[in-house]
Amino acid sequence: MHRPQPGGDRPTEPHGPVDTGSAKKGLRQDFDARARAARTDFEAQLRQRRADLGARNEALTARTGRNLPAAIGIALAFAVVMLGSLLLWTPSFMVVAAFLLGVGVYELTSAMRFAGRDVPRIPSVAVAIAIVPASFLYGQVAALFTLLGGIVLISLWRLVEVTVARQKPSAGNVFRDLTNGLFVQAYISLLGACVVLLSAQPQGNLWVIGFILVVVAVDTGAYATGLNLGKHPMAPRISPKKTWEGFAGSVAASIVVGILVSWLMLGLPWWTGVVLGVLISGSATLGDLTESMIKRDLGIKDISSFLPGHGGLLDRIDSILPSAAVGYVLYLIVNH
Repeated sequence: MHRPQPGGDRPTEPHGPVDTGSAKKGLRQDFDARARAARTDFEAQLRQRRADLGARNEALTARTGRNLPAAIGIALAFAVVMLGSLLLWTPSFMVVAAFLLGVGVYELTSAMRFAGRDVPRIPSVAVAIAIVPASFLYGQVAALFTLLGGIVLISLWRLVEVTVARQKPSAGNVFRDLTNGLFVQAYISLLGACVVLLSAQPQGNLWVIGFILVVVAVDTGAYATGLNLGKHPMAPRISPKKTWEGFAGSVAASIVVGILVSWLMLGLPWWTGVVLGVLISGSATLGDLTESMIKRDLGIKDISSFLPGHGGLLDRIDSILPSAAVGYVLYLIVNH
């Protein structure tokens, strides 16, 4: 009987050494191929997500009439600057207010000049800036005299321009230019001075923050309610996207925030917040409609392109300006 030789059942050893270099190279090539495929797939998914996000953003912009992410970003930036100036050192708020009012006046006068209404820009901006320290440092009387003196300066400036011009405009056009210059100061400088006057009062910085929070609630409530429930236009010829449902939502939101602001921040009875919310919901809406009416009268979509793709600075503070007068008057009544 044949017996197997020792080691006969063992597998036969390969003839010659294994090429480990080729094996490692093959594994590396396979790994690189998989990595490239994964990266290509990831980039494709990223492009698709960006496209989807852009499409949703465009649809939302078309529906609401504004770039919502840009609006939120700009609002947050303004909030940081304003809160910092009001809470850390209130006099520094003069710089913020002067910037906002100066740019706002420059935007509006430029838009008017584009529409053929020659409102002098240099003196108009100078008056808007000058009324800020006059209001904060010296009070109501100084602010009023600064405004009146500024209106006289702007009017004389325009009359001198007419006098030295080679082609004389008609008396009707000159009168229109003068009244438009007066309107700019009443609309921006006078209402803006109310914010500065309020900030200079005892606890006035908290009042400024409080009424601006209510304005934000008005805008947010109107946006959310109008976007989801809005069916009945409030003023279709002036602002087609503003609805009565949105206005109702803005009133409800402003009352809730007004109560919280009055109770937690200002130490006032809760019913004061109801009054604050109702009044500011009306003033903020009026300010928004007023600015829309100005743009429609001038035949423009945005006051300026100061904020690229988002309109002008005045488009962002149109609700704050008339609400500042409400906040200041209410402060004087409460603290009388």
